[in-house]
Amino acid sequence: MKKARQKSIENPAIARLFDAYPETIKTRLMFLRQLIFDVASSTEGVGELEEALKWGQPGYLTTRTRSGSLIRIDQVKSLKGRYAMYFHCQTTLVDTFKEIYGDIFEFEGNRSIIFNENDAVPVEELGHCIAIALTYHLNKKRSTRHAAVKK
Repeated sequence: MKKARQKSIENPAIARLFDAYPETIKTRLMFLRQLIFDVASSTEGVGELEEALKWGQPGYLTTRTRSGSLIRIDQVKSLKGRYAMYFHCQTTLVDTFKEIYGDIFEFEGNRSIIFNENDAVPVEELGHCIAIALTYHLNKKRSTRHAAVKK
C-alpha cells in the first residue's frame, strides 16, 4: 500500500472536532484517518471516500460506489488514552476481524477495534480490516451472485 501525502480536512466541522482532541489522541486519529484514505485509494472498487460527521464522529463512507460499510473513528471518552475505529454493528465485520486477528487487536463487542495511545498500530493488519470494511457490500454482492450461479 502506497502512503499518500496527508489528506487535508475539507469539512470545517470535522476540522474543529480534530482540533478539540487532546494532542496525542489527535495525532493517532489523524494517522487512522490517513490510513483509511490510503487503503481506499489502493483497494479496487472502493473509489473516492466521503468524510462526514456521523453520530458526532468522523465517518468515512463509500458514497459514490456504495462498495463498503461506514467506518468511524473517535477517542473512547470513557477510557483515558484510548481511541477506536468503529464499524456498523449489524454487519459481520468485527466478527470477521476477530476470526482473522483475534490475537492482535482488542475489540469492543461487535462494533469496534480499540487502541491505546501508547501502543504501535499493526498497520498491515488494520489496513486489511479497513479494506474488508470498504468492500463489504461489494463482496456480499459477489458472494450472492456466486451462490446463485452454483445453484
